[in-house]
Amino acid sequence: MTDKITISVDAMGGDHAPRAVIHGAHLALREHPDTRFLFHGRQEQISPLLDEFPALKAVSTVNHCEAVIAMDEKPSQALRKGKGTSSMWMAIQAVKDGQADVAVSGGNTGALMAMATFCLRPMEGIARPGIAAIWPTLRTDIIVLDMGATIGADARQLVDYAILGSALARALFNRESPTVGLLNVGTEEVKGLDSIKEAGRILSEASGAGFTYHGFVEGDDIGKGTVDVVVTEGFVGNIALKTAEGTARQVGKYLSNALKANLMSRIGALFAMSALKTLRQRMDPRTVNGGVFMGLNGVVIKSHGGTDEIGYQSALRVAYEMAHNRLIDKIGDNMKRFPVSAVAEAPRPQSEANPA
Repeated sequence: MTDKITISVDAMGGDHAPRAVIHGAHLALREHPDTRFLFHGRQEQISPLLDEFPALKAVSTVNHCEAVIAMDEKPSQALRKGKGTSSMWMAIQAVKDGQADVAVSGGNTGALMAMATFCLRPMEGIARPGIAAIWPTLRTDIIVLDMGATIGADARQLVDYAILGSALARALFNRESPTVGLLNVGTEEVKGLDSIKEAGRILSEASGAGFTYHGFVEGDDIGKGTVDVVVTEGFVGNIALKTAEGTARQVGKYLSNALKANLMSRIGALFAMSALKTLRQRMDPRTVNGGVFMGLNGVVIKSHGGTDEIGYQSALRVAYEMAHNRLIDKIGDNMKRFPVSAVAEAPRPQSEANPA
């Protein structure tokens, strides 16, 4: 690791690229002045935007790529079309080649996962990568995964996610033995799918190997922050994430309408302005933007494609923290601690990845 953190960015990925991407990088640089950026995309669009931010331009390099992956392209088509030539591929390739510490893209999730898996390859001992989200709760931020990298998971893959998620919690939160819970329909051991119960058995026996197994957790435990890491499969995780984001917007709209309802409400809002500002920031999905692709030989961060510069700033902040805290090293340490023999006989998933 060099003194500076180099972030490789797909400048063309997302609904509002490249302007939102470049503006977000400008904001991220103000937070972490020891960052360098390697932007991939159409130079004629990127360079004029960098001219607007001299400080960012001074620490940035532009790698011209004409090919751009569309948001609606199928992963297989995107891989054939963009391998070796697209802004998304080149952003990932820079990590593989050691030119950057981490890659960020707001592009097509399925295409990004396919390219990242093909280019960086899964870590030894990990069958399929997962997407981890940093989730704000009543207690503190926690890790939830998988957020949609793979639909369906057997016991071994859920165990993989526990290993990966606890490594991320160690990297981000500096917790030596993060607590891990399996998302289930109840906390009783007899409830849930066989794969979840089997994963619980394995994790219970291995508790202490880089994490502390809490047991089963339910949906409301996510918001409570009952554990540091919540493990689930991608179908459930993606629905949970989007439901939480939608609920946050819904509650925010209810609150806004209530505060504008009459004169007394508006006067009350003036007195509570500081508290309301804090609440608004806490409920803003943009401030926790950035899904971490876990289980690859390199770190890739997925930003929401429809976000603005604040969202990209958040994704780039996550990228910086992943590189600065040496996430890959911590995952490797977790893999060494975990008793592989405990899960050697557990079957691996056969279904194909189906990123959301």
